[in-house]
Amino acid sequence: MKKDIPWLAPVLLIGILLFVWEGAVELFSIPLYVLPSPLQVLRALAKELPVLSLHGGVTVAEALAGMAVSMVLAAALGILMDCFPLVRRGLYPVLVVTQTVPMIVMAPILIIYMGFGIGPKILTVVLMCFFPVAVSFSDGLAQVDEEYVNLVRSYGAGRFQAYRLVKIPAAVPSLLSGLKVAATYSISGAVVGEWIGATQGLGYYLLRVKNSYMLDRVFACVAVIILLSLAMNGLIRLYQYLAFPYMRRKM
Repeated sequence: MKKDIPWLAPVLLIGILLFVWEGAVELFSIPLYVLPSPLQVLRALAKELPVLSLHGGVTVAEALAGMAVSMVLAAALGILMDCFPLVRRGLYPVLVVTQTVPMIVMAPILIIYMGFGIGPKILTVVLMCFFPVAVSFSDGLAQVDEEYVNLVRSYGAGRFQAYRLVKIPAAVPSLLSGLKVAATYSISGAVVGEWIGATQGLGYYLLRVKNSYMLDRVFACVAVIILLSLAMNGLIRLYQYLAFPYMRRKM
């Protein structure tokens, strides 16, 4: 029996959509400033690749910095909420409420208080990525069987050692699940921050070409943002694959 190829169906669907898109643009003679064809987008991508690479490097740096800060803060808060149930009951609803505020609204406020440097962009990424990591890690810690904790405590392990030896290793799969989601959001978070105020980055480039009605370059930039978001997610998956062989069947 032949093994199913999971990526074959979406690749075929995307290919059909691109074919229909190209055919519609050619058939109805749709102008470039209304809707570029996939081939026009591809040509724009090839032409603008050096510029997009430069701006993309800035956006990726902001996303990576924001991800690093998010992971540290989320891990610390997740342990704190697991140690003290009162803290969890107080903070968990606040974390949920923060996700109801659109980031496009928060970004201008960050610019006002922090200026137009890299700080607001990193903080935007942190605000978008912190929640899924913190919640996933906290839930993972809460689901650890307390019998394992009691076992190491019976051998004289302290509270910190119980976390280090049992709870944190057991919650790593949940942490990685949250990081996968956050990694996908990280590029978008950086782009949102760059929309509001920046002199470089994919958000700045996107805003500039959009105002010039260069829709082929707009779509090319969107394609780069999608690819980078997938690459960030893939980076976490690669780390999981290499660092935790026992989790490979779950990927």
